[in-house]
Amino acid sequence: MANRRKPAHGVWIDSDYPTIVFVTVCTEGRRAWLANDAVHRMLRQAWGEARAWVVGRYVLMPDHLHLFAAPGLPELPLDNWVRYWKSQTRRALGDPSRTWQTDHWDTRLRSGESYEEKWWYVRNNPVRAGLVAHAEEWPHQGELNPLAW
Repeated sequence: MANRRKPAHGVWIDSDYPTIVFVTVCTEGRRAWLANDAVHRMLRQAWGEARAWVVGRYVLMPDHLHLFAAPGLPELPLDNWVRYWKSQTRRALGDPSRTWQTDHWDTRLRSGESYEEKWWYVRNNPVRAGLVAHAEEWPHQGELNPLAW
């Protein structure tokens, strides 16, 4: 198996099973600018307006974010959707030092159990990073749409 320099992309959507994708996006150079109220509001707005994919649960960390998404309407590849909301937030921020890494990482979840396990892990990232004592104390997380398995 060849070593990849970039993540493989492309989400296979099977109409017989739910499609929930786990996505991670990092800031350029892993600079810590994401975990604040203004960026949190901008991302929620961009995700709400970009309806090709719907965001379920998410957590913003200082230098990266994790989210769960499912296909919405109209149909659009996940890669295009991620590029769109990244460009919207970059423009809205108006600060050239606040940029995203070019790529992102994604994986399609295989079961409801996998979804809950990943959510537990993601939700506890701020605790593991020493930012809060309990996951529910972290203000930069939420759920825009329930994504049912």
